[in-house]
Amino acid sequence: MEEIVNRVAQSALISLDLEELYPQGRRVLYDLKENLFQGLILKEKDFRTFLKGHDWAQYQDAHVAITCSADAIVPTWAYMLLALHLEPYAKTIVQGSMQTLEEELFRQVIDGLDLEAYKQKKIVVKGCSKLPVPLSAYTHIASRLRPVVASLMFGEPCSTVPLYKSAKG
Repeated sequence: MEEIVNRVAQSALISLDLEELYPQGRRVLYDLKENLFQGLILKEKDFRTFLKGHDWAQYQDAHVAITCSADAIVPTWAYMLLALHLEPYAKTIVQGSMQTLEEELFRQVIDGLDLEAYKQKKIVVKGCSKLPVPLSAYTHIASRLRPVVASLMFGEPCSTVPLYKSAKG
C-alpha cells in the first residue's frame, strides 16, 4: 500500500486568514438623531449642554461609529464636536455605519502588518470566515501584498484561485 502524502502541508504556501486579524473590542453606534430637536434639527446650545453632561466613560476602549439615521441636516461641526468628546475614551471613531467602522478597523490592522514575513512567498488568502470580514479587507490586503509576494492566491491551500504571480528574475 502506498503512503498517503499531504502535499498541501508540505508545500511552501503560507495561509493568511483575515479572520485571525479580526479586531477585538466592543462596537458602538452613536446615532445623532437622539440629539435632534423634534427629530429635525440640531440646536447648538442644547447639544453643547448634552455633551457636557453625558457620561463619556461608557465608551472607554470602544470602537464607535457616529451616524445620523434621521432625515435631517446635521452640521459638520456636530460630528467633529462629538468626536472630540469621544476621543479621550474611544479606541476608534469613524463617521458612518457599522460597516464603515468594520472597514476602518480592518484597514488599520492590515496597514499595521509587517509584510517582511510575506516577502517573495506564496500566499493564500483564506476565503471562508465565521466572523464578519468586510470585502474591503480582501481588496486592501491584496493591494498591500502584491508588491512583496511571489504569488497571491485566494481560497484554501487545497483549492486556490490564482490572483497574482510576480515576474521571474
